[in-house]
Amino acid sequence: MSRPAALVTGGARRIGEAIVRRFAAGGWHVVIHCHTSTEHAEALAAGLPSAEIACCDLADGAAALAMVERLAARLDDWRALVNSASVFRPDDVAALDLATFAEAMQVNAGTPAAMAQAYLRHARSNAGRRVIQLTDQKLANPNPDFFSYTMSKHALGATVPMLAMAAAAEDRIYGLAPGAILASHDQAPAEAELSHRMNLLDRRTGPEEVADAAWFLATGPLASGEALYVDSGQHLLSQPRDVMYLARGDGA
Repeated sequence: MSRPAALVTGGARRIGEAIVRRFAAGGWHVVIHCHTSTEHAEALAAGLPSAEIACCDLADGAAALAMVERLAARLDDWRALVNSASVFRPDDVAALDLATFAEAMQVNAGTPAAMAQAYLRHARSNAGRRVIQLTDQKLANPNPDFFSYTMSKHALGATVPMLAMAAAAEDRIYGLAPGAILASHDQAPAEAELSHRMNLLDRRTGPEEVADAAWFLATGPLASGEALYVDSGQHLLSQPRDVMYLARGDGA
């Protein structure tokens, strides 16, 4: 295959889909990872110049590592791993749910870290390899909601400088921190419109902006270990609750 390749976890829908489309538009072969969104992945792949699907449950760390090893064995120029998939379930600072915590830590932190390690051990690319870990603006602007999710994203964010310190000189490890982008859970369109403007620029940040940032990190000259926030300045605020609840008037 003459095209450079990228694996995007959670690539069938939402932000992951936008990232897949951006890399495909750049002429890359994209591997669309999904778990249960097989129909979405198939429809997406069918409309792209060069794409394939890889399905596994990221809660199964062994299956995720096997997926990386299979791809590394046959992709001659695997330039980027984009860990976009995550679980986002509600619990809060006063009521940690252990099952929610275990799932979040595995899917959002443990598996992406192990996949990055396996990718750096096995993947081949003469142009250097890029790991992009999608975190969250909550790293700089925490609140008590989605407690397990937020902890897991902090854990994932911590992997970026550590992996960067140990990586080969030609490789790069990055964090990519989106803000409120798409509707969450039971948000109505009007609620999403209000909550997603709760940032310094009073504007909605689009998934395509996150995708453009991922493309820049995969192809641009940014130093390894850096984190890029794409949130219209949301992380520079101090918000007492998740914007989903702030939009409903639950600010206390």
